[in-house]
Amino acid sequence: MDNLTHSLLGLAAAKSGLDRLSPRATTLCVLAANSPDADIVILLFGDRWTFLQHHRGITHAIVGVVGLAILLPLLFFLGDRIISKIRRRPPEVRLKGLLLASLLVTLTHPILDWTNSYGIRPFLPWDSHGIYGDLVFIVDPFIWLVLGTACFLLTRRKRFNQIVWLFIAAAVTLLILIAPRGGGLPHMWLVRSLWFLMLVFAIVLYLKKFGERFRWRVGVTAILVVCLYWSLLMFAHSRALVKGQAIATTLLPPTESVTRLAAMPTLANPLNWDCVFETERATYRFSLDLNSGAPVSRVVRYEKPAGKLDLALKQVAEDRRTKIFLGFARFPVARLSGEDCAAQTLVQLADLRYTEPGNGRGTFTLDLPVDCPQPIPDR
Repeated sequence: MDNLTHSLLGLAAAKSGLDRLSPRATTLCVLAANSPDADIVILLFGDRWTFLQHHRGITHAIVGVVGLAILLPLLFFLGDRIISKIRRRPPEVRLKGLLLASLLVTLTHPILDWTNSYGIRPFLPWDSHGIYGDLVFIVDPFIWLVLGTACFLLTRRKRFNQIVWLFIAAAVTLLILIAPRGGGLPHMWLVRSLWFLMLVFAIVLYLKKFGERFRWRVGVTAILVVCLYWSLLMFAHSRALVKGQAIATTLLPPTESVTRLAAMPTLANPLNWDCVFETERATYRFSLDLNSGAPVSRVVRYEKPAGKLDLALKQVAEDRRTKIFLGFARFPVARLSGEDCAAQTLVQLADLRYTEPGNGRGTFTLDLPVDCPQPIPDR
């Protein structure tokens, strides 16, 4: 998930009672909620392919999460001891309280990341197998609204906090206003209308001093609402898998059968899902609307590598970028561009859960030059 979601959950957890465990617990909770993303420092020492290889790696695995959950409170504890000696005051933070808060909040990070199609690898360094919840899109405005409203109501008293919340609300509102689409929603105005209604609702609760009246119950309620939302998405996901399997079967010729299938969420629309599935001969993708009985309008199909494409892939098989990309991709597909030798010949790779070959999407695609493929002799 995005770091705004992680930060809001950490703040909501702190204001739900964890901030009572020790002074500075609120700051620690926000940092702990984001700490597994410390793997971004890899960009200082490597390129985007190094980052792709290690992002959501050891820092998101069980061993890394536990290590970070212990390290961060220790840093807070030592920092407080140093400051207390400099200022000649008694130490403030309580290590046991910080450890408990840090462990609980740090664990939320891999759980949130598991819910989307990017997935996590929880058993590194012993097992690099990824697991994918496929429930929530990488960003979710509904979660922003629920957790953001709760955090705003619980931290509104200081002028600085009010300015920060005003800036966040303005930035996210601008993002939603300029968004070209809403995860396949036929009417983007619906998303925008719901967003503005929730903003008005949050302002009314602010004027009623809702946070001051109900305090920690506001944070707990927000977290429970998000959990309920996930439960509803689990139900929608199970329906998408069943319907997607049925549709996939009707799309296939008698010589093919489904070997694996995934249904992945789209932005701001729990009724619309992207289905990707494999057979012995090809990989397919189509969009699925749970609320519609209409036939699938566009089906993407990529044959498994054979012939010239297979020879081209063997040329780039030892390339570091190829190895990293194929280690990351969940549904890798490939095609040859310029195989007529009139221009540069490229082998184009893509992860079909995100995009198609030739549609540049950063590290989700890879184009590598190869020698012009020679005709395969008849046997």
